[in-house]
Formats: sequence, structure tokens, C-alpha cells
Amino acid sequence: MFTWQGVIGLVAGFLSLLGFLPYVLSIYQKKTRPNRATWWIWALVGFILCFSYYSSGAVNTIWVPVCSAVGHLIIAILALKYGQGGWNNFDRGCLLSAGISLVLWWQFSSPTIALAINICIDFLGALPTIRKSYYQPYTEDTFSWTIFLSAHTLNLVALQNWSFALSAYPLYLFCSTATIVIFLLRPTIIRRQTASDKQHSKRKIHKS
Repeated sequence: MFTWQGVIGLVAGFLSLLGFLPYVLSIYQKKTRPNRATWWIWALVGFILCFSYYSSGAVNTIWVPVCSAVGHLIIAILALKYGQGGWNNFDRGCLLSAGISLVLWWQFSSPTIALAINICIDFLGALPTIRKSYYQPYTEDTFSWTIFLSAHTLNLVALQNWSFALSAYPLYLFCSTATIVIFLLRPTIIRRQTASDKQHSKRKIHKS
């Protein structure tokens, strides 16, 4: 029998999967250029994270990681043709660090330790896209990332308790996605602020 947290978890998973539709469309329209290093690290680690997260006792909040892992794999495949990056020094450093972390992960049998290490690997995969969102916000689809953020916010609501094993991954997903959304919205916020300042200056001139 589903609890209300379980229902919210399912809705969050569906919303997360739904967010990939406009993202894929944006890729085909050549408006979005996904970073190859990010999406391949996320695809490879995503399924491992699902397993370690489920082994830690997650039930209600497992749907977002599962749907995300499937979506990551689709984007990673598309990134081979339509993406960018993956071979500069920064991306290579993230890939190398992720590889080292994977080796360390194999050394531990604890689901909680494996979860923590895989979150670190996942973050290394996120860094190239976080960096790209700051310097090249026009290469990412803001609408899709906003949907992802909504899904991760709902996933936090679906948590039944806030132990490290159950809350660490949803909190990480929320924080990393929120950072990307803020960076993508930054140019719009700056433009609006600049326009507002200009209007304020004009009003002062007219009054004087």
C-alpha cells in the first residue's frame, strides 16, 4: 500500500523523466549542447547509485534516481554526436577523478560508504556542466533544468526520515540542480536588473 510519501516519490520520478523530453528536443534543435564528460559519468554512475541507494533502504525516493539514470544514458548517447567537451583538461581531470573514485568504491562493501563515494563521483561529473552553465548558459535548456529541480524538490518531500543514507542523495541532487538553474537564470536576472536601473535613472532625470 502506498503512503503519501510514496505517491509523491512516484510523481517526482515521472516529473524527472518528463524533463528529459524538452531537453532531447532542444538537443535536436541544436539549442542545447550537453557536455559529454558530465552525461557519461552520470550515466555510468547513475545505475550504480540506484543500486547502492536502494541497498541503503530507499523506497519512496528511488524513482527519481532510476528515471534519471535512464535519461542520463539517453542524453549521453546523443552527446556523442550533438554534445561538446569531454576532452579538455578540466573534463579529463573530472573523468580521471571519477575513475579513481570508482576503484575506491569497489574496495568497500558498505552501501552507505558506496553511496557517499558515488555521490562524489556524480558531483565530479556535474562540474563540467555547472561550469558550462555559468560561462555558456545559452548552451543548456533552462526549462528542462527547472523541471528537474521541481522533481528533486518533490523528492525531498517524499523522504520518510532524514538519515544520511536516505537524505544525502536527494539533497545532493537538489543542491547541484539548483546551482545549475541559478547559473542559467543569471543572465536574465542581470538583464532585468540592468533594465530596471536604466528606468530608475530615466525617472530621476525627468524629475530633475
